[in-house]
Amino acid sequence: MKIGFDNDQYLKTQSARIRERIASFGGKLYLEFGGKIFDDYHASRVLPGFLPDSKMKMLLELKDDAEIIIAINANDIEKCKIRGDIGIPYEQDILRLIDTYRSFELPVCGVVMTQYGAQPSAVAFEERLQKLGVRVYRHYTIEGYPANIPVIVSDNGFGKNDFIETSRSLVVVTAPGPGSGKMAVCLSQLYHEHKRGVQAGYAKFETFPIWNLPLKHPVNLAYEAATTDLNDVNMIDPFHLEAYGETTVNYNRDIEIFPVLNTIFENIFGQSPYKSPTDMGVNMAGNCIIDDDVVCEASRQEVIRRYYKALVAAQNGETVQNEIRSLELLMKQSGVTPNDRKCVPAALQVSELTHAPAAAMELPDGSIVVGKTSDLLGASSALLLNALKKLANIHSDIDLVSPVVIGPIQDLKINHLGNKNPRLHTDEVLLALSISAATNPTAERAMGALPLLRGSNLHSTVILSEVDLHTFAKLGVLVTCEPKRQTRTLYHK
Repeated sequence: MKIGFDNDQYLKTQSARIRERIASFGGKLYLEFGGKIFDDYHASRVLPGFLPDSKMKMLLELKDDAEIIIAINANDIEKCKIRGDIGIPYEQDILRLIDTYRSFELPVCGVVMTQYGAQPSAVAFEERLQKLGVRVYRHYTIEGYPANIPVIVSDNGFGKNDFIETSRSLVVVTAPGPGSGKMAVCLSQLYHEHKRGVQAGYAKFETFPIWNLPLKHPVNLAYEAATTDLNDVNMIDPFHLEAYGETTVNYNRDIEIFPVLNTIFENIFGQSPYKSPTDMGVNMAGNCIIDDDVVCEASRQEVIRRYYKALVAAQNGETVQNEIRSLELLMKQSGVTPNDRKCVPAALQVSELTHAPAAAMELPDGSIVVGKTSDLLGASSALLLNALKKLANIHSDIDLVSPVVIGPIQDLKINHLGNKNPRLHTDEVLLALSISAATNPTAERAMGALPLLRGSNLHSTVILSEVDLHTFAKLGVLVTCEPKRQTRTLYHK
């Protein structure tokens, strides 16, 4: 797999940049942390070499100085908002995040509920957190926010919010998803710190868009593709251009809010420490790209993947037509079509020849492997075995899993577990392969090739089951599907 990003350089330069910003404010910094601190798979896809846990490792460089505040919008608790990438409610993700930070010995000083209005679900969750020994703070809706600055920066605005007790020089403010009020939490804390005579500053950490790449660079276009549901648009930062004569990239929401934010800073500190939204950022990712061609190609592929994801969402009944149109425009700007994803035409060709669902995979070395539907295996399961044969240099005619092993599994599925489809899913194939590996050296060799699948691209001519999608995700395979169902049933599991 080609590498376009120097992860080691990133860990060093990013932590050093944050230390510089802490020092510039006299020793205390509230860092609004956008995106995911860990499991950042978007960044790892568009910046090959960036590891999903890179930002967590970077924070661990600052572990002795850092603590965490987690923000959650009380309205999101009431609506039972779901985190789309892992499919759990925000309040459950809060517990998961706390456990994760604690496992890395990063202290969580509390959970703050923003826009708190005694919503019943928020009250219940607050009580649950307190029983678990987690400190909970309330931040309230401020009338006229963010425009009514005289009220916001007063005892009737930020002054009404609970002050969150912190003890370290770096306070990272994070959340389970967008719209959680991270920036308002930082500003409220600055107000309270200033009233207490404590010097503290604010900075923002966002990996994307990358401020020192061109506006239409594929990495920045891929960020737009990832946020079409939020209507985020990359823009030239006009404030930075005017202040420094330097062209940098930011996104529309930060640019639109900057005049208001600047005035809030002036009201708290007497003067603003920043001249532009770009000034507020500390992101060093753009300085760690070592092969622009590699990251450009990876980013173009991400745009295509996002397009297929939106097509599948539309097939599932979601209202995403505006997103699809935006993604079509982004593909045009990126100079790609779906056929530039090599596994797409390969899968479609096999499906056309067999008149059945098919799948194809582009392995990290660029070679193509295909899978077709049979009585024993679905196309994705057949593809998985064929890919392992290729990676382990096993002849294609050799059966990795004997029909003698598959038969009893099919009998269990149909006659005992109530399934209607006898074909094995990918997780079932892997279990069968692992059992075979105990007595079959060839199957054992194939199992050893599983890590080599990471970074492969897969396309299916039908929408894969959740089981297959999760299996491929765990293996690091990047999946797209045609927006078609294998059956006409309305309920799909």
